[in-house]
Amino acid sequence: MLSQVVLKRLNKWSLFKEQPGIVLKIQAEKNEPISDSTTTLNQFFLFSMASNNTHSLELILLTGATGFLGSHILTQMLEQGYRVRTLVREKKVSQFKSMYQRFGDQLDVVPIVDIATDQLPDAFKGVTAVIHTAAPLGGRVNDIDESVKGAVDGALNVIRQAEKAGITRVVLTSSFATVINPQYQLTDQGNRVLVISSQYTPTDQDWYSVDTREKAHETQPHGVDAYRAAKTIAEKEVWEFAESHPHVDITVLNPPIFYGPFAEGFSLPTPDYYALSTNLYYYRLTVPNGVYPMSSFYIDVRDIAKAHILALDAPSASIVGRKRIIIASPHEVDYNEVIDLIKTKRPELADRLIKTPPPVYPRKKMPYNSKRVEEVLGMKESDFASLESTILETIDGVLGFEKQWMDAGFKIDIPLE
Repeated sequence: MLSQVVLKRLNKWSLFKEQPGIVLKIQAEKNEPISDSTTTLNQFFLFSMASNNTHSLELILLTGATGFLGSHILTQMLEQGYRVRTLVREKKVSQFKSMYQRFGDQLDVVPIVDIATDQLPDAFKGVTAVIHTAAPLGGRVNDIDESVKGAVDGALNVIRQAEKAGITRVVLTSSFATVINPQYQLTDQGNRVLVISSQYTPTDQDWYSVDTREKAHETQPHGVDAYRAAKTIAEKEVWEFAESHPHVDITVLNPPIFYGPFAEGFSLPTPDYYALSTNLYYYRLTVPNGVYPMSSFYIDVRDIAKAHILALDAPSASIVGRKRIIIASPHEVDYNEVIDLIKTKRPELADRLIKTPPPVYPRKKMPYNSKRVEEVLGMKESDFASLESTILETIDGVLGFEKQWMDAGFKIDIPLE
């Protein structure tokens, strides 16, 4: 029986034979080019086994590459040898290119105006798979219509154009927020805490109740709930698309809040607190009157970025079933210990840290099926970043931007809501 590694390479061979416009520029051990017209399956197989790297043969379309998560996915893919094409808003293109100069023509940048409406047939030419991460930032968009437009229309526009171009592998960033119907408890200190029964483990069949555009318009959710509804509606409509287009293999990842360092290409020259993404929750721990996150659930941004890349080679849905993957860090979080760790490892911050005690969280880590994650993505619990690394690199990252802003003369005013 052929190994999974061999099967993946054979699948890639079939994929590349069918993709127009892709020329295999492979150098054999004797530095002799193997032309696409003469390469046989046996030649490709032997080269693949010798080189152990076929990433350079792929061209991945990535959306949201300027964001917290997207920048990590981009950096990891480029460092692994993938060729990547990104869709970037026109006003950000120049600065974005300058941040990734060292990768040369391995990175292609396509300017866009609106991902929800732009028609970009040329952007999908030669692409072998799509990773879609772009979505409105939670906390920045309160209007449900705007949230739906960004999340739902953006996802469907990208996936429809991908399918039209003959692309059959798509990875989508969703959220754990689409899986649960939240119940909150307000603490004496004013913290809102997410309450999940100790007996409950979410499954890929669970959904947030506001799951259609009609329900969203009826209930008019705001803030975080608007974000939750938009992500849920987007994901549901993506799965409806998948059902009517079974030849498109879709993987959806449903992580909780993610923390961690910022990737090298992530830039914020002026204060833009919500662009810090979910790292803002840890930034709020660095002021005496700060607030704690509403739950202890998290995943390191480097791990969820890695999961997106691994999903490109995940077994097909025909083998492992619908790939709606709930994923989180396996580590327990106690915010008393988090604050103590920061004080110990970064003693210069002790006087500025949050002064109130943390709330009592019903669960210290997010319940999820780790065996399912390993089955589909190959990620074991031992593969995840340590909690200490996540905490310290998150704090270092947000305070690094704070110093940059202060040095530029900006006043710091961390939003606590």
